[in-house]
Amino acid sequence: MDDASIFTTNSLQNAAVLTVVLAFAGYLVTFWSNRVMARRADRLRLVNQRLNDFYGPLYVATVGGNIAYKALLAKQGKTQCHPIRDEDLKEWVLWMKTIFIPLNDVREKIIIENAHLIVEEQMPQCLLDFVTHVVGYKALLFKWAEGDYNERRSMIGWPPEFDIYVERSYRALKAEQTRLLHNFLWRWWRRANGRNRA
Repeated sequence: MDDASIFTTNSLQNAAVLTVVLAFAGYLVTFWSNRVMARRADRLRLVNQRLNDFYGPLYVATVGGNIAYKALLAKQGKTQCHPIRDEDLKEWVLWMKTIFIPLNDVREKIIIENAHLIVEEQMPQCLLDFVTHVVGYKALLFKWAEGDYNERRSMIGWPPEFDIYVERSYRALKAEQTRLLHNFLWRWWRRANGRNRA
């Protein structure tokens, strides 16, 4: 056997080994890439569901309720609703029955029917406090229907941390959704070109 045939045989063996190694490396890269993309897609589906079925509607109803509440206070020339004076009672009851109670009912339904979508492992206390606040108004509505206006507000106060929680959670999920929607190369290109704005 001459040197040329030995060289050709070794070259062919090396090429075959290199081909197998490259094919295996390609398989590993594809497998890893597919797993990363599948996880990203699963995470995006969960984030979208949380935004569509829980935090998005909760946020919109909360912002709408806050705008309406501030409009009522401005109309009455007040900075807070209490005490509810006798001259403000008719307007207060009207706004409660037509605006605030329906918005509260929407939010209560979202929380009760979609509690499985909360971000935290435990139910946040402010959500429980909100539902309790709404229940207090349901009892009050019954009294109003009977003509008893001695009580004008729910005995269970509005939880101030509710609005903060809803807004913070909504914004965090929107930021995560945006991050998940944009692939690594797109983000790298934006950073490289100085366009990385939130």
